Amino acid sequence: MEQVLAAIDASAYAPSVCGYAGWAARRLGLPVELLHVVPKQDPVTTRRDLSGAIGLGVKTDLMEELVRLSEESSRAEIAKGRALLAAGEQILREAGVTDITALHRHGGAVEEILEREAQARLLVMGKRGTDHEFSPEQIGSIIERVVRASEKPVLIASRTYTAPEHVVFAYDGSPAANRALERLANSPLFDGLPVTIVMAEAKGEAKTNLLTEAEAAFGAGHAVSSVLDPNKAEDVIPAVVASKPNPLLLMGAYGHSPLRRMFIGSTTTAMIRTVKAPVLLVR
Repeated sequence: MEQVLAAIDASAYAPSVCGYAGWAARRLGLPVELLHVVPKQDPVTTRRDLSGAIGLGVKTDLMEELVRLSEESSRAEIAKGRALLAAGEQILREAGVTDITALHRHGGAVEEILEREAQARLLVMGKRGTDHEFSPEQIGSIIERVVRASEKPVLIASRTYTAPEHVVFAYDGSPAANRALERLANSPLFDGLPVTIVMAEAKGEAKTNLLTEAEAAFGAGHAVSSVLDPNKAEDVIPAVVASKPNPLLLMGAYGHSPLRRMFIGSTTTAMIRTVKAPVLLVR
């Protein structure tokens, strides 16, 4: 059975992740799986790491004490994870979601998320985890890895949850953007929401025709407007998003290779980093 997969950690984004997961679950008529991953610690590896840090002359009793403290830390992380899941489940129930599964896993966060997404229609994550929670110039360390590897749409939650009232669709005619267009025009997730299609770095007849074709994908029940702008996407898209009430940004994700991104950057990453709204990415 399909579900909405919500991955949470101890960052301030966890309540927002639960809020957007609840919003999506209600609109799609799906249950929610709430996932928290505790990294595994290998006692042997831990011992070696501590030995290297302290030096060759460490005493055995001190070494054992350090390993014991590490194990206590792991148990504390497990207890914290259970509390996080309980709090997240409460938020979802208050939002009207009744079918919830809380899952506490041990391992690598990226690997666990990708394993669980096999049964998901949508994955919801926070923009930043505990590693970059207070670094506005960065995004969470696992987001790009998950989005590049995931086969499912990924909704990246902003810090504060507000039910979306307007969809801003960043369209460039790419295969990923066309898949996002098909979902936008047909998914109950967007029923009743007005849509603004934005084509940045665009001018000329070919781009105008692409935009006209995108507008034609919507039925009569959709309120659709469009923006065609020759300026850089990094300037145009955030400005349009900021002009709409409680917006959600929808876009295709990572249309170029990681190597190309190393040299010229990524519009996807720039939008996640700078836009103060939830971002839904479609591969």
